[in-house]
Amino acid sequence: MLIIQGILTEGFIYGIMVLGVFITFRILDFPDLTVDGSFPLGGAVMATLIIHGYNLELALLISFVAGFLAGCVTALIHNKLKVPNLLAGILTMTMLYSVNIRVLQNRANVPLLRVHTILTDVTGWTKGVMSSDWSTLIFFAVVTIAIMLLLDLFFRTDLGISLGALGNNEQLVVATGVNPETLKLIGVGLSNGLVAVSGAFAAQYQGFADINLGQGIVVSGLASVMIGEFLLRSNRIGILTLRALLGSILFRAIMYIGRFYGYYINMTPNDLKLITGLLIIASLAVTQFRKIRFKVKV
Repeated sequence: MLIIQGILTEGFIYGIMVLGVFITFRILDFPDLTVDGSFPLGGAVMATLIIHGYNLELALLISFVAGFLAGCVTALIHNKLKVPNLLAGILTMTMLYSVNIRVLQNRANVPLLRVHTILTDVTGWTKGVMSSDWSTLIFFAVVTIAIMLLLDLFFRTDLGISLGALGNNEQLVVATGVNPETLKLIGVGLSNGLVAVSGAFAAQYQGFADINLGQGIVVSGLASVMIGEFLLRSNRIGILTLRALLGSILFRAIMYIGRFYGYYINMTPNDLKLITGLLIIASLAVTQFRKIRFKVKV
C-alpha cells in the first residue's frame, strides 16, 4: 500500500512537470531542454525563500515566475537571435546551473527537513483524521488535477487556441495577424513556470533542494508524455492533458518496479536512465509502426 501511495504521490508531483513538457513538445512543437534547469530552479527558489521566512504561497508564486522568466529567456534567444529552439534551450539550461547555485547561496544542497513547508501545513490540517502519507497524496492530487483543469480551460480560450495552431501551422497564425514570437514567449514561459512549480513541490516532498534535482528530468517528462499517448487516443484537449498526467503516474510506477524488483535481474538504480531511454525509443518505434500501418490501409 505504501508503494502505491508513493507512486501516486510522485506521479502527481511530477505530473505538473509533465504537463509543462506536454505544452512545449506537443502543443508548440518546441523541443525545450530548459526544463532540466527550470525544475531545480523552482526547488532552489522555494527552498531559499522558505528558509528566509517568506510566506509559503508567495514563495510558490515566485517559483512559478522564476520558471516563467527562464522559459522567456529561451524563447527570446530563439526569437531574436534566430537560434534553433533546441540550442536555445541548451544555452538557458547551462546558464541556469550557475543561477541555481547562486539562488542556493553557493551551496549544492539545502535541507528542508526541519523547516516549515506547505506539506507541514497540510499534514497539520489533517492530523488525527488521516496519516501524513494520505494527506500528502490527496493534496497533490487536488493541486495537480486543478492545474490540469485550468490548462483545459486556457486552451479553449482564443489565446490557447492560437498556441495550438502555432504548433500545427505557424504560417496560419501569421496569416491571422498574430505574432508567433509572442505566442512562443507565452507558451514556453508557461511551460517552464509549471515545471518550476513541480520542482518547488518536489523539493518540499523530498526534504531538500539540490542543484542536480532536474538532471534528466526532460527525458522522464517526454517518456511520460509518450507513455500516456498509448493509454488514450483523442484530439480533445481535456483527454490530451489527462493522458499526460496518467503517463506520469505510469512512468513512476515503472521506475518503482525497476528500483524495488530490479535486483532479481541484477539491475541497479544506475540502470533507470537506460530504462527511460529504452521506453522513449520503444514509444517512437510503435508510433512509426502505427503510421506505416495507417498508410498501408489508406
